[in-house]
Amino acid sequence: MSTPLEHLQQRLAYAFRDPQLLVCAVTHPSYLHEHPEEPESNQRLEFLGDAVLQLVVTEELFKQYPTDREGALSKNRSALSKGVFLSELARQIELAPCLRLSTSEEQTGGRDRDAALEDAFESLVGAIYLDSDLATARRVLLALYGSFSEHLAKIQPSENPKGRLQELVQPVHGNHAIRYDVIAVLGEDHDREYEVQLFFNNEPLGTGRGRSKKTAEEAAARIALEILEARPQT
Repeated sequence: MSTPLEHLQQRLAYAFRDPQLLVCAVTHPSYLHEHPEEPESNQRLEFLGDAVLQLVVTEELFKQYPTDREGALSKNRSALSKGVFLSELARQIELAPCLRLSTSEEQTGGRDRDAALEDAFESLVGAIYLDSDLATARRVLLALYGSFSEHLAKIQPSENPKGRLQELVQPVHGNHAIRYDVIAVLGEDHDREYEVQLFFNNEPLGTGRGRSKKTAEEAAARIALEILEARPQT
């Protein structure tokens, strides 16, 4: 039976020549608090991987959308390289079971936290780049992404969910029917994640998490939109 790291490499269709790079990529900063003998966490790899990912996505968008102007390209790049999208890619390759976390981070749900998964995914890209080269990192990353156009078709309708929710609610219920309350701040200082609950006419309608209050509010608004749009119109 394969270990989580072996399974991960199978999902990536990439075998690390230097296994320590892979171990570092899945080492959350909290792990070092309990294991000071470890050389480093994945923060430096995350910095590198973010740059590699941005380059690969930018280059591919430039090739696939030759008539798009800078603004549209930038918007699409943001959609394909932001936290929610990357954390979902991380879940698809089953990255969560590989994470090395402190006991407290594990107990507070850190293994499935979007922020931790996003960081680890970027770190993984950085590790592949260092273990091989840019061409290989590009090949692995684009294989994981699949069709850009299909992703963008799914993502773009959900952009600005707070604005769409307000447009849906305001004509009937006024400007103050929606309220966002921060109900929890999770993680350590260097790795904060906010949990926000959305209230519609004082009815709790959706809860979202994000690395900032804004992204948490957007996540909650998406859930509220789904609920309200599914309700019978009166």
